[in-house]
Amino acid sequence: MHIWPSLLAADLLNLHQQITSLCEAGVTQIHLDIMDNHYVPNLSFSADFCQAIHKQFPQVEIDVHLMTTPVNNFIEAFAYAGAKRISIHANSTLHLNDSLDRIQKQGCRVGLAINPGEDISHMKWCIHQLDYVLLMMVNPGFGGQTMLPFVIEKAKYLHVLYPQLPIMVDGGINLDNIPALKSAGVSEFVVGSSLFKAKNFPHCIQDFLQVIQHP
Repeated sequence: MHIWPSLLAADLLNLHQQITSLCEAGVTQIHLDIMDNHYVPNLSFSADFCQAIHKQFPQVEIDVHLMTTPVNNFIEAFAYAGAKRISIHANSTLHLNDSLDRIQKQGCRVGLAINPGEDISHMKWCIHQLDYVLLMMVNPGFGGQTMLPFVIEKAKYLHVLYPQLPIMVDGGINLDNIPALKSAGVSEFVVGSSLFKAKNFPHCIQDFLQVIQHP
């Protein structure tokens, strides 16, 4: 069980201290949402931003969620910038198997991101390429959204269908809904606003760790 703090919700003017606080609490992994204003109507971080974090915090594992189209050039750019895990959307590329193969060839763990209303039938044809699945609990593009509760059933279905495949969830994850997600088979949690916007950050980090690690 892991939490992946999403820097989309972080205080960018105080980012070094916030990442330092995470590391001091034992959280040495972060999540980057990459938006290009094409796949989703928003802009976020560049590969240079990823590289700067990697240089300052080489011990931190960086998970990148690419919400971009086309996606292949971003795969190579973020792998070069220090990303260790990269997830993409099936509808962001013309040839999904080829794009997933590009991630693997860059030495990164391979993830497939799935939107709330998206069918998962295409997973049958690429499951052999995946290290994890990123299940979106909101429609992508904006931080601070409320989790869509019906997606919990989707997580359960995925876990039954592919019990060995780690499920990561992103969107509206907080201390209250993590127990239900754990029961559904989720093992990795992207947390954004509920962590970084908390009044007691960085003490809130320990709250998340306790909820996730509690049986």
